[in-house]
Amino acid sequence: MNKFNLKNIRIVEQKTVYQGFFKINQYTLQHTLFSGGQSRPLMRECFERGHAVGVLAYDPWQDAIVLLEQFRIGAYVNIKEQSNAVSTNECTPWLLEIIAGIVEPGESATDVAYREANEEAGVALLALQAIGNFYSSPGGSSETTELYCACIHSEGVGGLYGLSEEGEDIRAKIVSYSDCVHLLEQGRLNNASAMIAIQWLIIHRHELRKKWLSL
Repeated sequence: MNKFNLKNIRIVEQKTVYQGFFKINQYTLQHTLFSGGQSRPLMRECFERGHAVGVLAYDPWQDAIVLLEQFRIGAYVNIKEQSNAVSTNECTPWLLEIIAGIVEPGESATDVAYREANEEAGVALLALQAIGNFYSSPGGSSETTELYCACIHSEGVGGLYGLSEEGEDIRAKIVSYSDCVHLLEQGRLNNASAMIAIQWLIIHRHELRKKWLSL
């Protein structure tokens, strides 16, 4: 099987077509074809928003998870566009998510995990377990998300959080493991980071509790 890499791509032109809080770069390129030879020149836009870190905050003693609820513009636009096909009374742009944030210059992924846990939920992380790294939407964005599961004490956790200067309005709450799985099965956890993290926990929960309950 052929293993393609960066050497199999020829950049004809690259330019920035939008620069704001995020950036969009436009590429004209050619790449090697599976059948041999080169593709015709292709134009592709890439949405550049940096890289993200997601944290599934899990209390092994209470068998509970921290979920965040906040408004998301992407969900709003999608629901608005689909309003003729779905009941907007049942669809909401206030999504249930795990703790997450963007990696700032000079930060490591673990730095972001600790910072965002405090900013978004007021929780201290006792231990971190790497889950994995995935492309958020590789067809049009370079963003990756580094996922972790974190050991926490959930007693007293919950309430309103977020940075007012960034327009954040976040409600943190504790949800039992079984209720969280039920939310996943109902389709209420409908963003990639939360879905991947909870499914990972379903697989690794017993070994994780055995390791963390001794902390």
